[in-house]
Amino acid sequence: MRPLTEQEIRGAFVNCSKGEAKRLNVPRDLAQQPWEDLDYLGWHDPKAPERAYLVAELDGRLTGLALRAPAPVARGRSMCSICVTTHSGGVSLVVAPKAGKAGKQGDSVGTYLCGDLACSLYVRGKRDSGEPNRETLGVEERSRRIVVNLSAFVARVTG
Repeated sequence: MRPLTEQEIRGAFVNCSKGEAKRLNVPRDLAQQPWEDLDYLGWHDPKAPERAYLVAELDGRLTGLALRAPAPVARGRSMCSICVTTHSGGVSLVVAPKAGKAGKQGDSVGTYLCGDLACSLYVRGKRDSGEPNRETLGVEERSRRIVVNLSAFVARVTG
């Protein structure tokens, strides 16, 4: 992923108002992000930990999602629907308000996502999920799968 500016990030959100996007807490360490290892930028709001955000470049366009992301529940194994990494209690059911009128009426969609929003780092072996990796696909194919699965989730939010 290419490095993003705060302005690009704020302008990418599709499921919150421009005012909400203007007020959200963007990571202060943008320059230190491991951009070359990211398929998307994901973070939790430090002032409201159950709020999370992700921004990805999909089909040449930046798209940002505001999420409700409770802390992962530590019972048994669970699998992220985006990167297909198995965790011992490190997956959250995140919920995104739908874009547009549907979202304003309370409609939302959810998916299971790595609780720390670090799918890209698990796929590249930079983080350990605490479970054995039995994946047979290479890093490039797994990275493509993140983009495909994330694109499908974004389509459900925007559709």
